[in-house]
Amino acid sequence: MAEAVAAGWDVEGQYVAPGVESVDGAGPTRQLAAGVAERVSATETPPGLFAVVRSQLAGPDVLAGAGLVVVADGIADPGNLGTILRSAEAAGVGVVVLTPGTVDPFNPKVVRASAGSLFHVPVVAAGLADVGAAGMRLLGTSSHRGTPHDDVDWTGRVAIVLGSEAHGLPDDAPVDEWVRIAHAGRAESLNVAMAATVLLFAAAAARP
Repeated sequence: MAEAVAAGWDVEGQYVAPGVESVDGAGPTRQLAAGVAERVSATETPPGLFAVVRSQLAGPDVLAGAGLVVVADGIADPGNLGTILRSAEAAGVGVVVLTPGTVDPFNPKVVRASAGSLFHVPVVAAGLADVGAAGMRLLGTSSHRGTPHDDVDWTGRVAIVLGSEAHGLPDDAPVDEWVRIAHAGRAESLNVAMAATVLLFAAAAARP
């Protein structure tokens, strides 16, 4: 909740269990009776602090000023999307794009896995065509084709496109180039959130 307040999101109110401190600036405080937090929480060890936050997505116009973008194309697992958001903020990504079919960014598991990054990185619902129309170079990720990530030209305005956990990106995806992470061992590919982290930090390190 503190991250939402710090990022300027509209927190309409907070609900606090006995013995838990409220957060300054998080709207009206309502005290919960003993045992309520445990009944309403989806986690085994609830923090005892809940908030009603007005959800907000950025408009597609933010793409015009972005230099490094990550596109989650059909990412289904909330933990993966949350981790991608967390890595995106850490790597200095300008915008995270969610295509149709991607898990809701306000799913509670996404919010928890993002560790507050959801509130600090602009998130846009858009398609690959919208990203390309904004002047981004689309780099499609693959487990078996494309340029090794340490040989890729990461300069310019780049969008890293990550496909679904089950199928990845289709071979005919409308991307400009393909990139792969060269790796040893028997694993066919990395988990999509792990792959995102490797590629985002490679891009950030190579960019001026």
